[in-house]
Amino acid sequence: MSTEFDVTALASQLTGPIFLPGDPGYDLECATFNLNSPLTPAIVVGAASVRDVQLAIRFATGHGLAVAVRGGGHLQPRTGEGQLMLTLDRMTSWTVDASRASVRVTGSPRWGQLMAPLAAHGLAAMNGSSPHVGVVGYLLGGGLSPVLARSHGYASDHVTAIEVVTADGELRRATEHSDLFFALRGAKGNLGVVTAVEFGVFPIPAVYGGGLWFPVDRLATLLPAWRDWAPTLPERAGTSLGIQRLPDLPGMPEPLRGAAVVHLRYSYVGGAAEGEALLTPMRGLGDPVFDTVTEMPYAASGTIHNDPPEPLPYFDLGTGLRWLPDAALAALVELTGPDSGCPLVNVEIRLLGGALDRAPDAPDAVPTRGLPYQFTAFGIGGPEQAGFVNGWLTRVIEGMRPWADPRQMLNFISPEAGLTPGELRGIYGADLYDRVVAVKEKYDPANTFRVNHNLVRA
Repeated sequence: MSTEFDVTALASQLTGPIFLPGDPGYDLECATFNLNSPLTPAIVVGAASVRDVQLAIRFATGHGLAVAVRGGGHLQPRTGEGQLMLTLDRMTSWTVDASRASVRVTGSPRWGQLMAPLAAHGLAAMNGSSPHVGVVGYLLGGGLSPVLARSHGYASDHVTAIEVVTADGELRRATEHSDLFFALRGAKGNLGVVTAVEFGVFPIPAVYGGGLWFPVDRLATLLPAWRDWAPTLPERAGTSLGIQRLPDLPGMPEPLRGAAVVHLRYSYVGGAAEGEALLTPMRGLGDPVFDTVTEMPYAASGTIHNDPPEPLPYFDLGTGLRWLPDAALAALVELTGPDSGCPLVNVEIRLLGGALDRAPDAPDAVPTRGLPYQFTAFGIGGPEQAGFVNGWLTRVIEGMRPWADPRQMLNFISPEAGLTPGELRGIYGADLYDRVVAVKEKYDPANTFRVNHNLVRA
């Protein structure tokens, strides 16, 4: 090993491995789900214990290094160049307490790893649309479950305990520090390295849901119908609408291979007959080219959105939407419809509302209660296509700007957003942002945890 930092003493104290650029295993340790978000830290510590995390943080602060964490790797807003990065996969474990309907996770599990253990007890977690997302980062950003959000709120609403190593290298149980517990749920990775989380789960063994895909030339009809239908749904139902240009890949159902479609996603926590009855207005718009709506085990709920299962190079941008008048829908048809030339793989609107608008029992820093819709655009391409794809992303997001809300889901803020502290303050709102920054300044006065969407005084 060779670097400007002498890591010999640190390595001798660690249980887990340490990697420097060029070492065998360095690239694998730095791998992310988004291949356009490479991580290039000066030092990587593969922590195998809480003590490893503490030692690494103390080493970093002693050398003036920022500390990054690689979780599921979907949204890495900074490369970590010249920094110390922690990976927690070697600490990963989970314990299901069925009698308390509770789960404790340590390290860096992905949601897909928890589905089967929970299903064995007839329980469901408030996971996101993709089973490949990391549990802890998702919870620290609020967490939007496409199935349970409207009936149960944000996933972070059900977090009961957090253990975090702060910048001084101390392990703290956040519930013993009300300000820290408040800010962690919404500040993402700005306050420390979270080593364990406990959260509630629910007795939901099955869900009725899936997708209806229609040809994209039906978009002008489907958009107003969905806009009028979606807010009438009960809180036990969730839906989103994606305008998609799907790749021509083996294994994809034939009607969808290389197709331009409108993907209506739908879920209902309840009986199949009632769930199907609620979907009737949308079925009345005509036969879909592909239909996966059925009763399914909750553990299969990741198939509703059918997000990519393997790492790939992608770019994305998003915004909240305040409302969807006819003019907004007409603009969206022009931007993404059959004559638009839009190459983006997915442009979607997610219905929010319901329990997402209600405050949790323990106050938190999630800024989007009351936001009606999250709007997101997603394109695939490597660095050589960045200008082209990002140009289209910007065109679509800016085209919807007249109806945008300054707030948006924290877990949807992409690296491409490049937000300044002032823009982040706009997402949180001035009062909430200043409260969170005050907590960060208390526990991280040197801004050690800055390899993120950094919350500092604007």
